[in-house]
Amino acid sequence: MHIEDGILSPAAWGTWYAASALFVIPGVREIKKRSEKNLYYKPFLSMVGVGVFVISCMHIPVPVTGSCSHPCGTPLAAILIGPLATTVITAIALLFQALFLGHGGITTIGANNISMGIAGGLSGYAMFKLLKKFNAPLWLAAGMAGFVGDIVTYLVSALELAISLHGHTSIFKQWMIFFMGYGPTQIPLAIAEGIFTAAIIKIMLKRRPDILNSSMSNIIGRSKDE
Repeated sequence: MHIEDGILSPAAWGTWYAASALFVIPGVREIKKRSEKNLYYKPFLSMVGVGVFVISCMHIPVPVTGSCSHPCGTPLAAILIGPLATTVITAIALLFQALFLGHGGITTIGANNISMGIAGGLSGYAMFKLLKKFNAPLWLAAGMAGFVGDIVTYLVSALELAISLHGHTSIFKQWMIFFMGYGPTQIPLAIAEGIFTAAIIKIMLKRRPDILNSSMSNIIGRSKDE
């Protein structure tokens, strides 16, 4: 997912930066609003941000794409702190990774945040809410959120690459080529992320339901008995 500097054109990475800002700016406002209402939200947000940073550091290079494959942590983060706030902590994590670990790049933070923080976080969160709406067991809703968010992250990352690098090949064909480059490593990682997400949410709802995202308050009571 960490697209490196020099792969995207200035027009492409500038566009992805602008698109990312459309989610990050409201995310900053949401963080400020929630922090004023709940003194525990900001420390919890920081802890989740560290989790996203560490989880997404465990990368496997993918030579075909000029990028890498790794778990994301953003579906879990979106469930815990909200999808908009997740876009903010993901952008910060990506900045630190680019500056200190050489993962990704400064010019590609917008594109990488679109795929991991925004597409991955929002799709995972949407899957979680959808399955809970139909009374799916908590472990299934959280597990599918982790799996779907992970896969969507790499579908979007592959699409970003295809749009910029398709040349004379159709964008769709190049998109599938890039995604197949991720497939051998990412599908097992997505399954593992699904299991991890399910386990963490299950444990937190049993032990510390008070610190979870307020949007989950309507499912906490019945989830304890699952």
